[in-house]
Amino acid sequence: MNAARGNDTIAVLGAGGIMGFPIARNLARAGFDLRAWNRSREKADPLSDDGVTVCDTPAEAGQGAGVILTMLADVDAVLGTMEGDAGALQSADESTIWLQMSTIGEAGTERCAELAGEHRVTYVDAPVLGTRQPAEERKLVVLASGPEQTQERLTPIFDAISSKTMWLGDLGAGTRLKIAINSWVLTVVEGTAEMIALAQGMGSDPRQIFEALDGGTLDLPYLRMKGTAILERKFEPSFSLALAAKDAVLIDEAADAHDLDLPLFHTIRERFAEGAKEHGDKDMAATYLTSAPAPTTA
Repeated sequence: MNAARGNDTIAVLGAGGIMGFPIARNLARAGFDLRAWNRSREKADPLSDDGVTVCDTPAEAGQGAGVILTMLADVDAVLGTMEGDAGALQSADESTIWLQMSTIGEAGTERCAELAGEHRVTYVDAPVLGTRQPAEERKLVVLASGPEQTQERLTPIFDAISSKTMWLGDLGAGTRLKIAINSWVLTVVEGTAEMIALAQGMGSDPRQIFEALDGGTLDLPYLRMKGTAILERKFEPSFSLALAAKDAVLIDEAADAHDLDLPLFHTIRERFAEGAKEHGDKDMAATYLTSAPAPTTA
């Protein structure tokens, strides 16, 4: 291990996922002592080529780890890896940091923080902005919140996986900002999908949309990226529609919890849920397939 990286062994739980795998690989390549676990072990096994110890249980991965990093689909998956006889908290102590980087919403963050308190471990809320490619390229943005004294230990970890880290203050601030930003991301994706469907339904060439917007204030790289995926019907997931549907629920729940009247996000929640029933394993741009005009017949 590179001594400059400190003495913490890191356990990465969810190390075979779209985000977890590149995060684990980048940490290993930065010189950290790494253990990895994934529910489907075969998805994490290639990490062994980078010197990672791939484990059969979360408890095995967490044994002696100074930092336990969770990057999983939802709060139930996170809690399921941390609790119980096979959970990663079995051997944790007061020196352990639980670095929770999944997107689990406000209520989920509170549940995890309570569990951390029961085990007397330090809990840090640090969801990220970015999908597969930024994760692979170490260009994630970390939205960290929690005890200030953890910054020195965690900064080298964040530097190995991200281009920017924002320390946002009290626990939960990272999750709240992530929810707000996700509301914009999902709005752009659904808006792009429906705009293209509308143009096609009216008989317009949707490619002319991007020509018209080119160089103007309404142009947006993310709109172009998702619009291109829709037009080319390339829905390999950089972030799946199923996970986007989960995030839409978290956004809608946050609006309700704070007594906000935000009907757009409720509509997006319903739309993504509908699309995820058939296209959940595709990229979230596949929400377009729910709105696409029916083929015309001669």
